[in-house]
Amino acid sequence: MKRIILVAVVFLAASVDMQAQLVKFGIKAGLNYTNQTGSEVTINSTNYNTTDAITSYHAGLIAEIKLTDGFSVQPELLYSTQGATYKNAVEEFKNELGYLSIPVLAKFHLNKTVSLDLGPQASFLLSERNDFDVENAETFEFGVAGGLGFNITKNFFLQGRYVLGLTEASKEAEVKNSMVQISAGFTF
Repeated sequence: MKRIILVAVVFLAASVDMQAQLVKFGIKAGLNYTNQTGSEVTINSTNYNTTDAITSYHAGLIAEIKLTDGFSVQPELLYSTQGATYKNAVEEFKNELGYLSIPVLAKFHLNKTVSLDLGPQASFLLSERNDFDVENAETFEFGVAGGLGFNITKNFFLQGRYVLGLTEASKEAEVKNSMVQISAGFTF
């Protein structure tokens, strides 16, 4: 009986250790450089036809699920701000959108340090802040993300990513979000 219990404990401990190596959880944060591309925006009969990118931020939780030595899946849950500054000949305004973004990335590990990250991203609008008191953002956005990940140490990483919105970001204009992200994170 003692041998059976000992074998069960050893098997359970080995199983827990294997699970810990297959799934890592972590946190990340960083900068966004975002813009909106597409047609001009018309608000109160005024056309805004040029945009300037804005610098904002993102932060959230990640999980990395190792499937093979060279491949893993990384779902993330991020708060991310995006938007642009719109200009015409007379005035300008800043449109900043806060999203709950859920990218699910396939990570192709090129070696122990570098990975190629590709996958879809769904984003849900949480807040809209602008200088003209109109709420015109779509509540859902879908896009694709791609970039590189760098493992600096076993637990510390850096990521660079480009996210391209595939659906409209505004109800009043045909504009889509685009964003470059630079992140730092820690897994445990």
